[in-house]
Amino acid sequence: MQQDILMIFEAIQQASLQIYEILKKSLGEYTQNTNSTGDIQLQADVESDRVIEALFQKLPCVKQICSEEQDNIKEFHKEGIYSIAYDPLDGSSLMGANLSVGSIFGIYKGDFLPQNLIGAAYVIYGMVIGIGLALQNQEGVTYYTYNGKTFHLQKILKLQDKGKLNSPGGTQKDWDSNHKAKIENLFAQGYRLRYSGGMVPDLHHILVKGGGIFSYPATQNAPKGKLRMLFEVFPFAFIFEKAGGEAKNPAQRLLELTPSHLHDTCACYFGSKEEMKYVCS
Repeated sequence: MQQDILMIFEAIQQASLQIYEILKKSLGEYTQNTNSTGDIQLQADVESDRVIEALFQKLPCVKQICSEEQDNIKEFHKEGIYSIAYDPLDGSSLMGANLSVGSIFGIYKGDFLPQNLIGAAYVIYGMVIGIGLALQNQEGVTYYTYNGKTFHLQKILKLQDKGKLNSPGGTQKDWDSNHKAKIENLFAQGYRLRYSGGMVPDLHHILVKGGGIFSYPATQNAPKGKLRMLFEVFPFAFIFEKAGGEAKNPAQRLLELTPSHLHDTCACYFGSKEEMKYVCS
């Protein structure tokens, strides 16, 4: 692994351990503040964001960062060549129910554009800490777990052409009729519902089980979708393609989109080739 990327990955590992300690002490308390897209911030969101920012600020190779919890880009090192976009705590509203949450990272060489992605990672905080890492010149997604002392490689995650899991996001009453019919038909074929409301645990579940589909369509109340391109959509699009799957919006490849602003959103579909072909047609 290239030295700079290794340093970034080590920073993600360190951040995950610190964030896990934050989660152990948190009951999902809300602050009085909202982030750039209007979500009320939890105290754990804010603390996790500070942890990640502090660790990346120490790396000379990191030029700039942007976070779902912050309004603007933060410049670090002029000589740096990497830009990192991250969601410090995805699914944090699930904390009150003691469900798994996660962190998402996109590593860009240059500006925050999908064609500049050279790596992506996610952390899942569950019974153990797990980290999925995808790199530009690597096939599959390397999945590491923490054994109490170190992170060790558990397996390489790859998707089969067809799976059995169906994770449909968005409020169902706001789906269009075509999307609704296709999702219901998948269930009629025997697909299993797996949807927690957290992007990281649901997409991780599909990756670990080897196939299925996650969909968050454009809806009547969110015509541009809800999930953020830079912090959530692009990193997982990169990960799913590296795992042998597809990621679309649904008509276009997600990694060919261009965000109009830092916190831009889009409809997004991630999954195995057979399910993606059906739902996105």
